[in-house]
Amino acid sequence: MSVKSRAGQRMRRHARVRAHVAGSLARPRLNVFRSLAHIYAQLIDDSTGATLVSASTVEAELKAQMAGKKKAEQAKLVGLTVAERAKAKGLTQVVFDRGGYKYHGRVKALADGAREGGLEF
Repeated sequence: MSVKSRAGQRMRRHARVRAHVAGSLARPRLNVFRSLAHIYAQLIDDSTGATLVSASTVEAELKAQMAGKKKAEQAKLVGLTVAERAKAKGLTQVVFDRGGYKYHGRVKALADGAREGGLEF
């Protein structure tokens, strides 16, 4: 029996999901990465490997709005921001990629914010 790290287990789950989920220019993949302190979201066109839109809690323009908010509230704000930027580029349909994380807490808050902002998935 081998002991696997939590990160290693997440990467295996992520790889399993990625075998079935791919983004295109018409319907990019909304990828989520969650660290202990921050959360990052990006829309990716897998056919070219290009990031079309991104938002995170480390951005200077979002930093001011994050002050005093809980992590789930920050994640929702990141979701709203990525949706707003996607709509500015004419993107409304996306494929959600939770990145091997449970659809719970901050990941769910980001997804709810993106839906509220106008993205459909």
